[in-house]
Amino acid sequence: MARTGPIPVAEFMSAALADPEHGYYMGRDPFGTGGDFTTAPEVSQMFGELIGLWCALVWQSMGSPERIILAEIGPGRGTLMLDLLRAAAALPPFADSLDVHLIETSPALRNRQAQTLAGKPVTWHERFEDLPDGPLLLVANELFDALPIRQLEKIAGQWHERMVGLDDKGDFAFVTGPVVAGPPLAPAALAAEDGALAELCPQGRELAARIARRLADQGGAALIIDYGYGKSASGDTLQALKGHRYHPVLSAPGTADLTAHVDFQALAEAALGPAKVHGPVSQGRFLMRLGLEERALMLMKGATHDQAAELARGARRLIDPGEMGTLFQVMAFSHPLLPTPPGLEP
Repeated sequence: MARTGPIPVAEFMSAALADPEHGYYMGRDPFGTGGDFTTAPEVSQMFGELIGLWCALVWQSMGSPERIILAEIGPGRGTLMLDLLRAAAALPPFADSLDVHLIETSPALRNRQAQTLAGKPVTWHERFEDLPDGPLLLVANELFDALPIRQLEKIAGQWHERMVGLDDKGDFAFVTGPVVAGPPLAPAALAAEDGALAELCPQGRELAARIARRLADQGGAALIIDYGYGKSASGDTLQALKGHRYHPVLSAPGTADLTAHVDFQALAEAALGPAKVHGPVSQGRFLMRLGLEERALMLMKGATHDQAAELARGARRLIDPGEMGTLFQVMAFSHPLLPTPPGLEP
């Protein structure tokens, strides 16, 4: 920046998260109580188990193929996949059909996933495009919120690229960039008043479109779980987390997680056509429809008092509107001929 000037927010976010040497995800395990944030698979084993049930039911709706690619993109510590595979073992024909793949760019997280899934036959890739051919079950939990976003600012009736530059003290600061002609914003965002911010996630849209084309060509379904909003709108949702607390977005990049709310309408528009789009529905409704309460009661029967209390706390955190139940949304893409996947009924 000192040499060439400000850079777009998307470029700043990409470098802060994924720079090979200094990027946030490249050399650390950010999950759990000792990290910066906790994801649903770390809250309760029931989350991954119910995702495993969902995958098994979709597999059956596909005619129970003898071989199917099971892939997770952005698999964290591997906890979700471990719980998913444990649930899959209850249906041996399904478990035997699985060819398991993880898409991960972080060397540190790959190592952690290998430890979690020790003894499981797993293949790693860096890109979605590297997956082998065949019918696909894809899971993406809290992936799209970490993809770089563009921010636009409306000034005197025109949208400008929001940039990150250096202030007089040499600290990072937001600055106004060039005018963006005809920004691809939804009507609700375009109509925003002066001073408004709007966000775009080109990488998210491109990935959604690639997934949809793959499902249309080779069959299968994809499950996307993330926090965000169902309808496109204007607003500033870029945030940083460090030590489970909000952190200044531009302070010490590479040491804090940067995320933005997912625009599920934009993902749906990118996927619709090649694939069918289902949802979004709230995470709480989705998990309840899959039997979270029944699963919790089943596990509690053989649990100690403390274990039962922990199971109850985990279930509540996953589905309560004041916790993760409403903020997190669930959407699925599927081959056009498949029925509506479980949990995503209107």
